[in-house]
Amino acid sequence: MKDDRQSQFRDAHSDRSTAEQVPDTPQTRAPAYKLAFNDTDFMLREELRPVRLQLELLKPEMILNERGINSTIVLFGGARIPEPAKKDDARTKTLADLSKYYDEAREFARLMTEKSLASYGREFVVATGGGPGVMEAGNRGADDAGGASIGLNIVLPHEQAPNEYVTPGLCFNFHYFAIRKMHFLMRARAICVFPGGFGTLDETFEALTLIQTDRMNRVPFLLFGEEFWRSIINWEALADAGTISPEDLELFQFVETAQEAVAIIDAWHPDC
Repeated sequence: MKDDRQSQFRDAHSDRSTAEQVPDTPQTRAPAYKLAFNDTDFMLREELRPVRLQLELLKPEMILNERGINSTIVLFGGARIPEPAKKDDARTKTLADLSKYYDEAREFARLMTEKSLASYGREFVVATGGGPGVMEAGNRGADDAGGASIGLNIVLPHEQAPNEYVTPGLCFNFHYFAIRKMHFLMRARAICVFPGGFGTLDETFEALTLIQTDRMNRVPFLLFGEEFWRSIINWEALADAGTISPEDLELFQFVETAQEAVAIIDAWHPDC
């Protein structure tokens, strides 16, 4: 049966169009006369922050629902990690050495997108931060497989423009880091973290905290590059100090290759 509830009232599009055609008078030129939802200056007022937060939560959620995307494979990783062909331009030797993870991220995303295509692109859709480095590699791998991928970009003073491989209709832009991170995790069926900097560490520890505290279901949590991660974080020292429990070290696994990561995800059971 057809739902006619929306047709009982004049829609917002029509009123916006009509309001733009009213006579130009001192009254209609005044900011107070603008329709609230069509008044950018009003929407940007400090008091409207809760509304903007809600809009950033709703817009991607509605679009992903409309596309029928049920689950994602999340890739976190550094924006500064170059593809191997450009490693000679890296600012440090370590970054040049880490360029191998660009290829691993690209291959991993390709393999997972092939699985996604078997579900008509509804499951296991690759989601990245939409920027350069490892993020670009993830979206590029999905493109290699002929599938769609998500980019959750954010407005920054530098470096964070969408890479060319994100599916245009699934490329989102955020003002609020917190809402962006929510969207990373709301559909996550696996979290794969490649070497990176402050942003990658922030995303990693927020996700681990949510899983540790049972605020989020446990999923495969894979850290690519054991040598890198052990050099950055003394995981065992946290357990030895008692600031985390020894079993918390089982919330994640180290992997080196795309194939190894895919095998773990394929074998995963929710009670693991």
